[in-house]
Amino acid sequence: MENKAQLQQYLQDIGKWEKDQQGLWFWEKLGRLPFVLLDKLTPSFMQKKIALLMDELGSYIQSGGKYLINEQAMVAKVRHYSSHWEIHDVQDIGQISVQYMIELSEQLQQERVKFATLQGASTGVGGIFTLAIDIPLILGTALKTLQEIAIIHGYNPNDKMERIFIIKCLQFASSDIVGKQAILQDISSMHDSEHTSDTMIAQLQGWQEVFSTYRDQFGWKKLFQMIPIVGIVFGAYANKGMIQDIAETGSMLYRKRRIYEKLKETE
Repeated sequence: MENKAQLQQYLQDIGKWEKDQQGLWFWEKLGRLPFVLLDKLTPSFMQKKIALLMDELGSYIQSGGKYLINEQAMVAKVRHYSSHWEIHDVQDIGQISVQYMIELSEQLQQERVKFATLQGASTGVGGIFTLAIDIPLILGTALKTLQEIAIIHGYNPNDKMERIFIIKCLQFASSDIVGKQAILQDISSMHDSEHTSDTMIAQLQGWQEVFSTYRDQFGWKKLFQMIPIVGIVFGAYANKGMIQDIAETGSMLYRKRRIYEKLKETE
């Protein structure tokens, strides 16, 4: 197991990553344009699909809905990979080394990014006609990826607090600089004191407003996918980038939580 110095080094690496998130890429700069302009360019059917996606995220917070995964399969995968530890359930995974968590997360990220790239390319063939299929698929891939990352770090995604944390990871991956800083402040308080799920729920009051940035970014990335044939390239690139960012964000933020808990155990 890691000693205190090794855990502190992991935290420094995460801190560097957080600083790197302060830059805005092309997609994010587009997303800062007035939403009214996006509203004019986006067909009504796509606006309805994105609005439905927002409603489904709200439902996911409350009950998990159709997006909850069976954690036992993921636990078995971690158990096979980490045979040095006795693992029976999700909580037992928290005892494995951070290095194992990093390796499992990277492996999962590669698998999910590859899947999302193929998915975006295949649903981009028909442009606007197949885009309606892609929107719920990419949401399901994002939520599944974050739930699996939660399990890799020893957190049960069936718990309501973890579902809220997962939504915050989604929000962080799509936010601008100010938004990222605010989210980091929200979740960093979890390292300092015991938080109940009610406290976390209070942080997401007015969740429809919280998701406005995510909606804008999602709309821009899908707008270029509406062109038939050309949508293959845009679809593959957009989906690859989204899942890559989401998987990286989930891995870093969950790793940070687990390291703080391990540091408490060493004291």
